[in-house]
Amino acid sequence: MIKIAQLLLLLALPLLSSAQTVDDILSKVLTKLNSVKDYKVSATIKANIPMIKILPNEATIYFKQKDKFKVESKGITILPKQGFTDINNFLAKKDYIAVINDTVTTGGVKTYLISVIPNSAGGEMILAKLWIDPERSVIMKSQITTKSNGTVTTSYTYGDQVKYGLPSKMVFEIDIKKFKLPKSVASDINKSSAEKKKKIGNKGTITITLTDYQVNKGLSDSLFK
Repeated sequence: MIKIAQLLLLLALPLLSSAQTVDDILSKVLTKLNSVKDYKVSATIKANIPMIKILPNEATIYFKQKDKFKVESKGITILPKQGFTDINNFLAKKDYIAVINDTVTTGGVKTYLISVIPNSAGGEMILAKLWIDPERSVIMKSQITTKSNGTVTTSYTYGDQVKYGLPSKMVFEIDIKKFKLPKSVASDINKSSAEKKKKIGNKGTITITLTDYQVNKGLSDSLFK
């Protein structure tokens, strides 16, 4: 009986080790993100969406813990929140099951591919897949599936703000059938014929280049009203 119990324990050790490792990896990512109390950053947004023309747009983005988020822009701004605040908030709740699926090279960096599934079915998030660089504790790529926006895949590039886990560039791939676009943009797509939609496809990209970060300067709450 003792030998059987020992054998079962030996078989379980890799699973236990993996569970501890994944918790440690996610905890380090979250600690880095939580070191950012607030920031202001300049953004250049380029949207490449079938059937519509949107000129590159300049914007200023403001963020303050834990979920204050504001965008100032003179033009049409298409900005998925999945890559900015949704992941942070989701991980902070720690109400999920996380599993390491594989090791994958992403953008020349060896990453752990981690699947994160919420324990509760009542939230917006359905599934998160995260490609995490364990050396720098940053997310290199994410694939977030939500109830309202479908699946959004995001690739991250880092520069001088990597110590905070803040990217210098983000590329979002969206499903335009499910993604919530501004009404004026969505109406242009809806006017297009079914044949034209089929030829062009349903995928679009949004590229955001981020410069001139001002981190932890003490943004006022009144800024977000």
